[in-house]
Amino acid sequence: MSVPSTLPAAPPAAVRPRLGWTLALLALAQLVYALDLNIVFVALPRIGADLGFPGQTQQLVVSAYVVFAGGFLLFGGRAADLLGRRRVFVLALALYAVSSLAGGLAASPAVIIAARAVQGIGGALLLPSTLALLNSLFAEGPQRNRALAVWGGAGASGLTIGALLGGLLTEHFGWPAVFFVNVPLAGLVALGALAVIPRDPAGRERRRFDVPGALTVTAGSTLLVFALVEGPELGWVSPLVVGAFVLAAAMLAIFALVEARSADPLMPFRLFRNRSLTAGMLVTFIYMATFGVLPYFLTVLLQSVHGYSALQTGLAFLIPSLAIAAGTQAGERLATRVGTRATLLIGFAIGVPGTAVLALGFDADAGYGLLVPGLVVSGLGQGIVWTAMWIAAATGTAAGEQGVANGIASTALNLGNAIGLAVFTVVADLGTAGRTGQGLRAAMADGEFLVVLLTAAVMIAGLLATLILPRRTPTGG
Repeated sequence: MSVPSTLPAAPPAAVRPRLGWTLALLALAQLVYALDLNIVFVALPRIGADLGFPGQTQQLVVSAYVVFAGGFLLFGGRAADLLGRRRVFVLALALYAVSSLAGGLAASPAVIIAARAVQGIGGALLLPSTLALLNSLFAEGPQRNRALAVWGGAGASGLTIGALLGGLLTEHFGWPAVFFVNVPLAGLVALGALAVIPRDPAGRERRRFDVPGALTVTAGSTLLVFALVEGPELGWVSPLVVGAFVLAAAMLAIFALVEARSADPLMPFRLFRNRSLTAGMLVTFIYMATFGVLPYFLTVLLQSVHGYSALQTGLAFLIPSLAIAAGTQAGERLATRVGTRATLLIGFAIGVPGTAVLALGFDADAGYGLLVPGLVVSGLGQGIVWTAMWIAAATGTAAGEQGVANGIASTALNLGNAIGLAVFTVVADLGTAGRTGQGLRAAMADGEFLVVLLTAAVMIAGLLATLILPRRTPTGG
């Protein structure tokens, strides 16, 4: 739903040249964010061996990041609106740099898990503040579509660079290097932000932060993601997991009551009257529960079934990453020409059959070549949907509420990933009990074959959620 009165005014002519540098910096921040998600993943076996992680608990290095990122996203979005987008953006990058340094210096599992938790908080501040800057500095329509495509392409590049760099650094310099590399990158982007990104407006309206809302939603979201992430490892009837679910439900219920009665709520429920935001939130959830879990299962197939090294796995991600990057650019052009709704429909229409074809390559006896057609087609659809869903989430929201709107969409993204992994890892492991050697590898591949087919089927729900969107508007959304 396009609301012209809420759109940011076009920047003055004197400011426009700086927007190019601003976009480059915001894209670089997204590259750092995406790189950090993937660079650690390929180093997990080495981290576990050196620090004494039992194999089952190595996943805590990933889970600590996911849990805290998911829990603080809505808080991060509102903080960007109330405290200033540039301030929160720089703070997020500072947290990344400090926590990465601590992670690289870690000599025990506890320290590296704590460092990853702080990185997760940094990510929760960085993603919504970056999107809020993009959506407030670039006018709704073709200009914003192009900016989001560049930003999305940088994220797709981070998938490749993270996997490749993670493999190279781990094999030649050891696992601490995958943390240390973030320190100068995050520091340079933070310094560049102070020089390039416009200052936060002075004399902004004084508003209450809604501390009760922030505390309850952060606690509820963190507990919910923790339960979803740890359920497959600890067991769904584990007292810790059940307790986390119960407390999460209680905290989120209290949050809803607080928000309904607050004069200045953290998450104004009236935002959901905007069909574009509501549809964008649903699509981001489904996207991450389907497209978003594929890299995990692809990594398991390549490393645990086919025996690829960290470097070989990184190289294998080159093709899907290029396809996703191409899709992000196609998504921008399509959104400007035919509208966001049609673009999302096209993206899912490509992604569903592409992912179904990808499943054919999930076989213990199949080579990488059998994966390539599905990786290309599915990746193209994935990139198209990625760009268009963020356009949808930002359309029709006031400039002063872009942070919380993107916090809502980012929270949906993170929960989709947590729920998708929780459900599909259970499905993938159904036939592996009691098997070893080649039998185990075959069972793992068979389980993942079923998972990939199921993700293709669930993508149809994303296609249906897209129908909530209004048809093409004059702004190109």
